[in-house]
Formats: sequence, structure tokens, C-alpha cells
Amino acid sequence: MSPPVSRRRFLRSAATAAGAAALGAPALAGDDPSPDSRGVSDAVREVTSTSVALRVNGTVHDLCIEPRVTLLEALREHIGLTGSKRGCGRGQCGACTVLVNGRRINSCLSLAIMHVGDEITTIEGLARADGSLHPLQAAFLDHDAFQCGFCTPGQICSAVALVEEHRSGAASHEPLTDAAVREQMSGNLCRCGAYPHIVAAILEVARA
Repeated sequence: MSPPVSRRRFLRSAATAAGAAALGAPALAGDDPSPDSRGVSDAVREVTSTSVALRVNGTVHDLCIEPRVTLLEALREHIGLTGSKRGCGRGQCGACTVLVNGRRINSCLSLAIMHVGDEITTIEGLARADGSLHPLQAAFLDHDAFQCGFCTPGQICSAVALVEEHRSGAASHEPLTDAAVREQMSGNLCRCGAYPHIVAAILEVARA
């Protein structure tokens, strides 16, 4: 007498049979994808893609991308600048912060095609032409303003904009304080908790 079939064994057998039938159906039917059907996805991709030129860190990059591609995806996947990080994907952590015409933005929330003609600066473009670090990059090193480093590119880009906002008077004419820096950097999260060191690095550069 055959042993009773358990529910788990039955479901496993049914799933295996269904998968085999699905995979074998084209071969049994003698179907061979036609050239037309094989080219559908390529044709759709070609129709939905558009040519854009993005100026990043002083260099123009000609791209062919879909309109839905975010600036972060364009930077990381199409240009190869992986300094900007994808954290939450919702503009809440600040790991993807870059500078656009000097202003800080969350690149995960902005479409790449919106920035044709803009000057985009990433963490890779902050260093000086002679190879020396940007003052804020150096300050972050001096103050140990990072631990794992994942949020650091966004933190530094945001800090660069913050300091420039205050120097130009665009943010406030009041001197930067510890509390003001914490508030104005609140869009950039550090899960390692390096906030005291981050604030100290920013204040050092802002007061220089």
C-alpha cells in the first residue's frame, strides 16, 4: 500500500508539474519566437528612450535613457559615478544628495531629463583641480565625521551647499551655530550616529 501523500508533498509535486508544463509548452507546440516578436522589446525601448546631455563635474555626458530614469540612476548606472548612494529611495535619508547649480537636491527624487543644461556636482567633483580635497572633505577626515561612510558623500555635498548658503546670505545672516547646523542638516541621516563630529567639521569650515 502506498504511503499517504502529505499536503506539502502534494503542493510540491503540483508546482513542479506546472513549471515543467510551462517550460515545455513552446517546444511541444513547435513554437519558435519570430524575428518580429523578438524585436518588440528592443523597439519599445528605442521608442521610449530619449537622448539627453548632462553636465556632471564639468564634463558633458551624452546619454540615451528612458524618461523615468532618475538623476541618481543616471549618475550611478549610466555615467559610472557611484559616490552618490541609494538609501531609502524616497528622499528621506539624504544619501543621494548632489548639487545642482549649487543647490542641494535628493537625486533619487529628480528625473535626469529635468537637468539638461544644469551644472551637476557630485562628491567626485568636489576636489580641487590640483587634486587637493575640498575644505569640507578635509574637515570630515580631521574630525572623524563618519564611520561606515555610506552617508558621507551626501553629508558632504549637503554641507557644501549649507556653508555657501550662509556665506551668500541666502539662508540666514546669523552666524551658524551648533543647533542651526543640526537643523539644516536634518535631511541627511547618519545611522552610525556621527552627528557631533559632522557638526564640528561643518562649523570649522563655516567659521574659517
